[in-house]
Amino acid sequence: MNMAATLEDVRFDVQGLVVAIAQDHLTRELLMVAYMTRESLIQTLETGLMTYWSRSRQRLWVKGATSGQLQEVRHVRLDCDGDALVFEVNQCGSGVCHTGATTCFHRNLMP
Repeated sequence: MNMAATLEDVRFDVQGLVVAIAQDHLTRELLMVAYMTRESLIQTLETGLMTYWSRSRQRLWVKGATSGQLQEVRHVRLDCDGDALVFEVNQCGSGVCHTGATTCFHRNLMP
């Protein structure tokens, strides 16, 4: 079942944040998890470029603005509770993670 959602369906937490998961739209590989504010979500939807909220810097952050590792939005899904978003993206450049890895999920917790 596919149902349409609107910005009003997104449930931001008490800090005004919602979880944003970036997934490669071709491979379906999980790339990264970050947070968005209402403002960063709107900017993402308007520009088509992933714009997150940096909790450490307390400001908007366009992924790849300085590194060139842009994430172009292809599709957006909202979970059933409205408190998490999955963005299918076209990942530009060779890396996603600040470590240089192609995904932030490159470590195995259990063998």
